[in-house]
Amino acid sequence: MPKLVMQRQAADNAYLHRDFHAALNLGIRHLREQFGTGAVRDYVREFARAYHAPLRQRLQAGDLAALAEHIRHIHAVEGADVEIELSADVLVVRVPFCPAVRHIRQLGQEPDAAFAETTRSLNEGLCEGTPFAAELLRYDPATGASVQRFARRAAP
Repeated sequence: MPKLVMQRQAADNAYLHRDFHAALNLGIRHLREQFGTGAVRDYVREFARAYHAPLRQRLQAGDLAALAEHIRHIHAVEGADVEIELSADVLVVRVPFCPAVRHIRQLGQEPDAAFAETTRSLNEGLCEGTPFAAELLRYDPATGASVQRFARRAAP
């Protein structure tokens, strides 16, 4: 019988990292319990600044549409439709549920009390040093549903 070889690459599969969220939740719980919520905020902000450096460069150049595109793409990959309102100076994002929170709950776990920082502090870290400021207007800890607002800062 001839040997059959199937060649596959990671790019052949849809990218999805749901279990990353469960691990992140445990890491956030550890940081909060050992060092406080401020440490969680610092960690998430530092991650946002480093990992999303290319996106931050576009924001520094005033490209708010790049952020809207990024948010739409990330949520689409994870199976959540978001509502986006974009103007030259303001981006409002309405998230009906957070795929990370949904997955954590499906695993029988509870999102940590500081899990909202993965939205709030990440957005603040993205906007740090850019013409934009981030606000988390609403967050439902049960579902992760949120309303996020990014707006051009007033000129000094």
